[in-house]
Amino acid sequence: MRDFTTDIRDVSQRLKDASAYLRIDALRLRIAELEVEISKPDLWDDQERAKQVNTEYSNVKGDIDEYESLARAVEDVEVLHELAREEDDASQEPDIEAGLDVVSRRLSVLEMRSLFTGEHDESDAIVQVNAKDGGVDAQDWTEILLRMYSRWAERRGFTIDVDDVSQGTEAGILSAEFTVKGRYAYGLMTSERGTHRLVRISPFDNQGRRQTSFALVQVWPVMEAPDVDINESDVRMEVFRASGAGGQHVNKTSSAVRLIHEPTGIVATSQEERSQLQNREKAMARLKAMIAAKIEEEHEAERDRIAGKPAQIGWGSQIRSYVLQPYQMVKDLRTEVESGNVAAVLDGDLDEFMEGYLRWRRAQTS
Repeated sequence: MRDFTTDIRDVSQRLKDASAYLRIDALRLRIAELEVEISKPDLWDDQERAKQVNTEYSNVKGDIDEYESLARAVEDVEVLHELAREEDDASQEPDIEAGLDVVSRRLSVLEMRSLFTGEHDESDAIVQVNAKDGGVDAQDWTEILLRMYSRWAERRGFTIDVDDVSQGTEAGILSAEFTVKGRYAYGLMTSERGTHRLVRISPFDNQGRRQTSFALVQVWPVMEAPDVDINESDVRMEVFRASGAGGQHVNKTSSAVRLIHEPTGIVATSQEERSQLQNREKAMARLKAMIAAKIEEEHEAERDRIAGKPAQIGWGSQIRSYVLQPYQMVKDLRTEVESGNVAAVLDGDLDEFMEGYLRWRRAQTS
């Protein structure tokens, strides 16, 4: 009869670690508070607040349920192992091994949570992609990135709302703004912040020459009513006609709003509401969140400079190369994570790169 004691001790320790990074004791206290909130008869008088409470309750309960389910699974394997050893019953080995394998895989998924150390990592994400150097190829590349993130979001069960798209001059797009909605969307999308470089034979070059093009990805967390003062004279407003899927107009009036914060160049858009006033309010809330996030990043960068920490790759810096010619390779220049399956990556297979970045980020701050 094989002795699985060491294997069981390992998964038990991993479960104990999970209790710490999930803050299970604190979550049990928090869920009691949320249950009181949910039971209030006037909860839905404020629909936004009600949605936030219900979302938090669902997340907290899900974490507790998963932890407790894993604790029971570890206990079941441990009991089965003890009984099998007492009886010297080798026939139980496959069941014990299978149980340990299932628990280990579930713990691996859970351990990703320990990498989300940022204050806003659980939030939804506002994302902008912008064509940079490379002319029409860069515009085409920007549209490819928009599709890549859409497919990635679909794979993870996230929703993605495209808020604004500026069409390219000949092909592709000049820019796009979209919101990724799902737990840890912002934490995952922080891995994409920076310049993405594409090397390929240009489909727009009659001589079939190799072209290098660049697109910039910017990411902000969706934040609840950040306390940021914005001088109205610093904000330029543009209005345009809202459009939906397939280019069909949502309405016949110029109700969509784009706000440009002149001092920072940050742009926020809203076309979801029917009235221009409502869209302006929503765009202003997004703009405040984006500016608040930028201020936080600048403070963190200054603290790192004072502490003598090496500078991390920042806004506009090249973070990842996608090479289709003369060889095929996607490589992250920060983490050294790479893949030879470029087609899969461009189809949204980004998890390996995102996890690699989160591990790299934790190592940088430790």
